[in-house]
Amino acid sequence: MAWADLRAFLAHLERRRDLRRVSVPVDPRLEVTEIVTRVVREHGPALLFEAPLGSDMPLAINVFGTEARMAAALGVERLDEIGERIAALLRPELPVGLSGLRDALGKAASLTSLPPRRVRTAPCQDVVLEGSDVDLFRLPGVHAWPSDGGAFLNLGLTHTRHPETGARNLGMYRLQRHDARTVGMHWQIHKDSNAHHAVAERRGERLPVAIAFGCDPAVTYAASAPLPADIDEYLFAGYLRGERVEMVDCRSVPLRVPANAQIVLEGWLEPGERLPEGPFGDHTGFYTPVEPFPALHVDVMTMQRDPVFQTIVVGRPPQEDGPMGKATERIFLPLIRMMIPEIVDYDLPEAGVFHNCCIVSIDKRYPKHAQKVMHAIWGAGLLSLSKLIVVVDADCDVHDYHEVAWRAFGNVDYAHDLLTTIGPVDHLDHASYEQFWGGKVGVDATRKLPTEGYRRDGGWPEEIVMDAAVRDRVTRRWKEYGL
Repeated sequence: MAWADLRAFLAHLERRRDLRRVSVPVDPRLEVTEIVTRVVREHGPALLFEAPLGSDMPLAINVFGTEARMAAALGVERLDEIGERIAALLRPELPVGLSGLRDALGKAASLTSLPPRRVRTAPCQDVVLEGSDVDLFRLPGVHAWPSDGGAFLNLGLTHTRHPETGARNLGMYRLQRHDARTVGMHWQIHKDSNAHHAVAERRGERLPVAIAFGCDPAVTYAASAPLPADIDEYLFAGYLRGERVEMVDCRSVPLRVPANAQIVLEGWLEPGERLPEGPFGDHTGFYTPVEPFPALHVDVMTMQRDPVFQTIVVGRPPQEDGPMGKATERIFLPLIRMMIPEIVDYDLPEAGVFHNCCIVSIDKRYPKHAQKVMHAIWGAGLLSLSKLIVVVDADCDVHDYHEVAWRAFGNVDYAHDLLTTIGPVDHLDHASYEQFWGGKVGVDATRKLPTEGYRRDGGWPEEIVMDAAVRDRVTRRWKEYGL
C-alpha cells in the first residue's frame, strides 16, 4: 500500500504500538543520539520527540530502524517481496550489462507505475518564509556526536537538474547547518548531484537546489537507492508505492518537490563557493575530517502547518540506516543477477557499512569462476566500492555469517585463492592510504576443481552430513528423549 505522507505512516506505527512519543524536553545536542542508539540496539520503536529543546517542531527518528518497519514503510511484509516482484516482471528477458539494467528497470517501472503528477497547490507550501524570515534554527537538527562540527539536517531529499540535459536527480546527502540561512552540501565525487554541480560551475552558472524533509517513506527510500543516472527516482518511487507521486513547483527555483513533504528549503549554489564542512561522526563509526563543500544559500523555506521534522542518526553500526541498506540489498538482487547471472544470493553486512564487504554465493561451473564474479562486482555501479568480496558455493546461506566464516576460514589456500587489486573506494573510507582509491581483496571460498590446480588424491573432500533417515527418526522421537 502507498502511504499518503509521513504522518500517515507514523499513525500506522502508533496503531501497531511501534512508535513511542517522548513528551519531556530532550536536547538535540548529543542526548537524542544516546537515546536513539540505545533504542536501535534493542530493536525498539520509532520515536517522536514532541519537545526538542530549541525548536517548536516535533522530531521523528528511528522511523526505519527495524527491517519490519522498513518493509512496512514500503508497503510489504518482507523486503524480498519487492525484489521478487521485480524479478517476475523481468523474467521473460534478462538483459546483460549496465545498459540492460537501465532498460530493464525502466521497463519495470513503466509496466507497474505512473510518472509523478504535477499539482498546483500543496500542503508543503501552506507556510512560506522568504528572505530574512528563513530560520534554519527552527529545525531540530541533531548534533549527534561530541566532535561534530555542528548540527546536521540529515535525511533531506536533495533535488537538482543537469544544467544541459535537464535530467532530474534526487539524492540524499548530509547537510551541515552553517547558520540561519546556509547549509553545507556533502555530496561525494560518485554522486549525480555532484556531477550536475560540476557542469554548472564549468558553465559559470548558479545551480538551483531544493531540499525536502519528511516525505512519504517510498520517496525517502528512493532518494537513497543506487539507481543508474538515467532512471528517475520518482518513477521508481511510483513503482514502489503503486501510485503516482504528487509534486509541486517550487516557489523560487525551477524544480519540483513532493507535495506532501513536511518542510522544503529552496536556494542556489554560487559557482566556486565552498565552506569547510565537518567533522562528522559517520556511519563508518569514525569521524570524517573537515573538507570544503558547496554551501546552499536558502532563499525560501516552505512547510506544512505544524510540521514534523524527520531525521536520522548515523554512527557505528547498528543504526537506523542499517535496515535502509538491507532494503537496497534485497530490492536490487534481481538487477544484480541480470548483470551477473551466476549469482545466487548476496549479503552486504551491516558491520561492513554495506560497502566494505560483499558476500556472494554463485552457481560455480568452471575454473576461476569465483574470480570472474569478483571482477564483475568491482565493475557494477556502487558495488564497485566493495573492499572485500567473499565468494561461496550456491549451497551456502550468505546471511548465516557462521556458515560463511566456516567456508572462508576452511576452504581457502591463501597462496592460491586470494585476488588482490586496487580500485575506487568510498569517499568516507578512512583506511585507504589515498582518498578515493585503495586496495581490495577477493576471497575464493568455493570448492576447488582439479582444473583450478587442486590435484590432491580423491579431489575435494566430502562434507560431513548426517544420514537423512536418521535425522527423520530422531525428529519423530525427539519428545521421547526428554530433551
